[in-house]
Amino acid sequence: MNSAAYKAWSDAILAEVESALDAWVPAAAPAGLGEAMRYGVLDGGKRLRALLVQAAAEAVGAHNTVVGREAALRAACAVELIHAYSLVHDDMPCMDNDVLRRGKPTVHVAFGEAQAMLAGDAMQALAFEVLTPDVDEGAGVSPMLQARLVRLLARASGQAGMAGGQAIDLASVGRALDEGTLRDMHQRKTGALLRASVQMGAACGGGDTAGPVWEALTAYGHAAGLAFQIVDDVLDETQASDTLGKTAGKDAGANKPTYVALLGLDGARQEAAALLAQALAALDRSGLPAVSVTWLSALAQRIVHRDH
Repeated sequence: MNSAAYKAWSDAILAEVESALDAWVPAAAPAGLGEAMRYGVLDGGKRLRALLVQAAAEAVGAHNTVVGREAALRAACAVELIHAYSLVHDDMPCMDNDVLRRGKPTVHVAFGEAQAMLAGDAMQALAFEVLTPDVDEGAGVSPMLQARLVRLLARASGQAGMAGGQAIDLASVGRALDEGTLRDMHQRKTGALLRASVQMGAACGGGDTAGPVWEALTAYGHAAGLAFQIVDDVLDETQASDTLGKTAGKDAGANKPTYVALLGLDGARQEAAALLAQALAALDRSGLPAVSVTWLSALAQRIVHRDH
């Protein structure tokens, strides 16, 4: 895959998402809340979830219509808001107690714990507001599609997904987990939102949620999402904080279960490679033209073969 072509595609997507977030995250929220929200979500991170939304939307032809493009942009911003809110809360002293995120002090360090809690709460609410625009501001995104996107994101964010995974994580400190339990935790905590990003992009094309394309893209998102967390575990052990943009070795230091602790570095890398193969095989069986899934394939490769 041509790296220059990928960079041109991803740079265009990221610029559009950043511009939309800048417009939708209100600086004027009262008592400094807007400043804390913007600090937590703007100008940072890989925006992987937004890229997955847009790649999946392009794969199913959603970008061929004005409505599809608008829905995909809103979905991309919504998942980034949910992701950012989760990081703000996860970094707080009552959870992971971290001081570095995206190469800068965490929100609670910069603004205080109470403001960080409120900023996370407000970003979570804003994500669903972005997904449900008024008739005169959403380019015709139908109430049915809005509801579908809201359900996908809510399910991935709550007890069945991210919040449930974080609960397992916090309850597992100092415990040796078997691979099945560790996999379940990662699939919820990290994988669910990544999978939902793919599903939300696919939904913007208006296709059949019971059909082979939906099944294949869901399987792709499932494999890519788990691979991402396994590679995160590897990088946490092998990279420095200034490379990662967050505190390295934090999970091991906190005696948290990881794939590296369970399988060793080589075993974790082999598991990530196997999941990459599963993700690419899912794209093959989707029946979509190879050119349509170019960016999904490229993203899966980058999830596994990354250094931060």
